[in-house]
Amino acid sequence: MHKKTNIISYEIVSENYLRRRKLKPGAGSFMLWGLGVGAVISGDFYGWNYGLIAGGFWGLTIATFLMAIMYLCMVYSLAELSVALPHAGGLYSFTRNAFGPFWGYICGVSVAVEYVFATAALVYSMSNYLKPLINNLFPLPSYLIWIILYAIFMAICIQSMELSLYVSFWLTLTAIMVLGIFYVSMLAANFFKLELLFNVPADYGQSATWLPKGWQGVFAAIPYAIWFYLAIEILPLASEETSDISKNMPRGLISAMFTLIVLSVLTLVLNSGVGGGAFAIGQSNIPLSEGLEAYFGKGATSNFITAIALTLGLGASLPTQIYGYGRIIFSLSRAGYLPRQISVTSKNKTPYRALFLGTAVGLICVMLVDIGSNQVDALILNMAVLAALISYILVMLSYIKLKFSRPELPRPYESPLGIAGAIIGTILAIFALIACLSVPAYQVGIWGVVIVMVLATLYFLSRKNRLVVQAPEEAAALKK
Repeated sequence: MHKKTNIISYEIVSENYLRRRKLKPGAGSFMLWGLGVGAVISGDFYGWNYGLIAGGFWGLTIATFLMAIMYLCMVYSLAELSVALPHAGGLYSFTRNAFGPFWGYICGVSVAVEYVFATAALVYSMSNYLKPLINNLFPLPSYLIWIILYAIFMAICIQSMELSLYVSFWLTLTAIMVLGIFYVSMLAANFFKLELLFNVPADYGQSATWLPKGWQGVFAAIPYAIWFYLAIEILPLASEETSDISKNMPRGLISAMFTLIVLSVLTLVLNSGVGGGAFAIGQSNIPLSEGLEAYFGKGATSNFITAIALTLGLGASLPTQIYGYGRIIFSLSRAGYLPRQISVTSKNKTPYRALFLGTAVGLICVMLVDIGSNQVDALILNMAVLAALISYILVMLSYIKLKFSRPELPRPYESPLGIAGAIIGTILAIFALIACLSVPAYQVGIWGVVIVMVLATLYFLSRKNRLVVQAPEEAAALKK
């Protein structure tokens, strides 16, 4: 019995749960770069554009700049924590070590909610890109398209860890190529018009060419700016599979973050200034298609090419985010925070039960939201963002805490931003959280996340004495 942490070991974790697997030879920082970019790159295809209506072009640009700084601060902190505590629990593991079981659990649940809802929003958006193509062949109801997409990519993740990473990697390269074609074609064909960036109608007393919705519009645009970078923090979940983690994890995280910043700037500027301009793009649920249709024209062949290209681009994030919620649910179950039966693995050592659970919850949520909202992806997106911000605040506070409370932790890599960077990142994350809470349109999503967190807390209180000390995250925390 461990009185300090109130943890009792009720059963020994099997070697299958703790066996440390490495990615195949040759897979290192480049593969991790692909995993990081792939988890996020779908945000360049949809979701971000709603921020144009919320804050106008400059409002969304300011919000994007602030969130890029927040993510840079967090990524450098995560790079240090990942090599100091290389466990599959990722952010939950870091917070568990800093603040104990309860806050570690809350962080883990927040991460799981983030990935489940982000995947649901992604599946919904992919179906929007596919509908015109599918309906021309054999009309299908939306829910069947969602089920098919979930089934395909979940099957990939269940087959093997390596397969899901390699599929995501090649789809990521495809997504970057699609974005590159879009950027070049919009400029080469002279479709991009600077004046189109500023056609969002201004509120009374506001400037159409500056902040048409005022400074409140910057607040309102923040959740959509976050969508450009949401899920980069997924990389630490792959710590137990990473070879030479002290070198590859920091390189993968940092290079992926800078790649995403470049893509976000190009997408924000070039996609907002084509077609009907920022006003039309800000209301579209398929924003990139506006420019591609203008370039390739409309017709059966061009529609087919556009739909396939954009779907492949969006698909880069699906296996990665499904892997993400499967991994965090598995880790929480392995440590006893969730029923231990969930962390049972397949013969290929993939957490198939955790994957089924996350997929079922996500599918049910998108169906329920679709019934009650006409802006499904925006609502689910805001729920994912709110949950993510909770975990960001906790993990950056954990970085600061561990700097003082665990100086003996080996740190082969140290963040050049140090504690100051974590403090700046925390302040910006709190600012973003306040922004989410202050916008009336986000209240439904906020209440959804609040209900989940309350239920999760009640569940924790009923199982707090059933944690497993042999789980890597728990064992590392008890070495204090």
